[in-house]
Amino acid sequence: MEGEGGGSARKRGKEGETRYKGIRMRKWGKWVAEIREPNKRSRIWLGSYSTPVAAARAYDTAVFYLRGPSARLNFPELLAVEAPAAAAASDMSAASIRKKATEVGARVDALHRQHPPAGEFADRVDLNKVPEPENSDCDWDRD
Repeated sequence: MEGEGGGSARKRGKEGETRYKGIRMRKWGKWVAEIREPNKRSRIWLGSYSTPVAAARAYDTAVFYLRGPSARLNFPELLAVEAPAAAAASDMSAASIRKKATEVGARVDALHRQHPPAGEFADRVDLNKVPEPENSDCDWDRD
């Protein structure tokens, strides 16, 4: 899988975008996450998300449940939040891991939709709005 493996948590994509481990972007713009089960060829599907951060958090949750505290995470600083719950569940099924990961990813996705990062939507121009003249000398016919 792209982005999965050793090295730093973030990698550079072909167009300079920041990449996280365990995720990829679909052609239509959705971000998906999946992870291989240890010692198996099968993968655990972790869902599709609107933001790369949500997909990366879903991946982090799954990899932490699969590999424990030694797992390489995209967001190691957030490990303390999930560590107590994961420590209690040492041997979870793939379905349980998928459920936990998708819950985290969906929560992060919802937070990003409610509070988008600064500048992402604020800088966009409303193309349906008639532009205001820059100075008052301008004589426009406004409908």
